[in-house]
Amino acid sequence: MSDIVTEVISRQALASRASELGAALAEEYAGREPIFVGVLTGALPFLADLVRATPISAEVDFLALTRFGEGGRVAIAIDVATPLTGRDVILVEDIVDTGLTALALTNLLQERDPASLSVVTLLDKVPRRLVDVPLTFRGFEVGDEFLLGYGLDWEGKYRNLQSLWAVLDLAEFAENPGILRSKAFAGAADRLRT
Repeated sequence: MSDIVTEVISRQALASRASELGAALAEEYAGREPIFVGVLTGALPFLADLVRATPISAEVDFLALTRFGEGGRVAIAIDVATPLTGRDVILVEDIVDTGLTALALTNLLQERDPASLSVVTLLDKVPRRLVDVPLTFRGFEVGDEFLLGYGLDWEGKYRNLQSLWAVLDLAEFAENPGILRSKAFAGAADRLRT
């Protein structure tokens, strides 16, 4: 059972990459006050780390999406509270795979007439791309694995893992999703005491 899941990006690697991206964003937006727009719920951990690592004056807002219909059409379920017209907008995604959602989101946000619109994603799943999406910054390029942790979930669970895990056998994992809990949290009590 130990080969059902494996850690693929450590907590330290995630923190280091968020710091690098924050420095790049600070340089890109020097002298401006952008607004980070995080896509709930998956992007929340990455957005928090990214904003803390970007030493400039900025605002943060959120939106949430819903999909409906057979084509999985995307609509905004929770909209940003801040007007985006004339603002430098940084859209923060957890993962871009087919590109369909990111493209729909950028089209929706462009209708708000921002001064600029950048897309920053933690994970770029290039093998699944169906449409071209201009990504300004990306954390990691990943393969076609099913990933969990650091905002990514399985039926609402495991978003709170501090690292990213790949599910190597999805059928086995579906039968025993607790295997990730036992591996990911092994030694957690010891780490809390130190």
